[in-house]
Amino acid sequence: MIKKIAIYGKGGIGKSTTVANLSATWSKQDLKCLVIGCDPKADTTRTLYGNRIPTIVNTLKDNRNPERDDLIFEGYNGILCVESGGPEPGVGCAGRGVIVAMKRLEKIGVFDEELDVVVYDVLGDVVCGGFSVPLREKYADEVLIVTSGEYMSLYAANNIVRGVNKLKGNLCGIICNCRNVNNEEEIVHEFAKKIGTDVVGTIHRSNLIQESELNAKTVVEKYPESSEAQEYFDLASNILANDKVSIPQPMDDEEFEKFFTSFIGKTNDF
Repeated sequence: MIKKIAIYGKGGIGKSTTVANLSATWSKQDLKCLVIGCDPKADTTRTLYGNRIPTIVNTLKDNRNPERDDLIFEGYNGILCVESGGPEPGVGCAGRGVIVAMKRLEKIGVFDEELDVVVYDVLGDVVCGGFSVPLREKYADEVLIVTSGEYMSLYAANNIVRGVNKLKGNLCGIICNCRNVNNEEEIVHEFAKKIGTDVVGTIHRSNLIQESELNAKTVVEKYPESSEAQEYFDLASNILANDKVSIPQPMDDEEFEKFFTSFIGKTNDF
């Protein structure tokens, strides 16, 4: 059975890094992975392919009938890499690129191929119709949310929970991507409990991960024996083994403010 996962979170929180390293890990376990970047920046697969790949939106501008190899690129350890792309900044709806990409991938039959894991790296939150496509149109069966213990990251995560709840989606957990906030893991675990889910794994902040990205590689590829790579292996195993899903219950704004301010004095971020 194919595992189809949409990974959401605030912009800049580390979704792409998480998606790329998880995919690298699964590929090393002989699982066939398809990674779909749903962000106009088109940088999800850079560390898997070694550089940026052409986006579906840009390819369709010049070629109305592209072949499979014009849209799908084989990266590290056989991982299939796709970038939806989008319009130039300030022009059009960024989420529209996701809609176009999903329809085109369906047309060429990529979802009918023998795959073990399909991962969507989705920008921002699910308020925009375009970015809700993986979940709304059932391309993904489950959702994971990446967050740190920072105020804005958790606020965005709570908004994502609202969208998942509205769409009756299956939330399978929270990934804590640490930013070295005081009591960060406690905050994220309490947040998960509040919305009715669990933390499925924690990735601690590390210069080694950033160094790998500068070399257009995942830390799983560049430093496979590192403790950082092991954290991604542990997270990947937890995700595959997890069978607990829930329709999460978001906090309203007042409740969220009370929740976060209860940690003031424990944390220096607000």
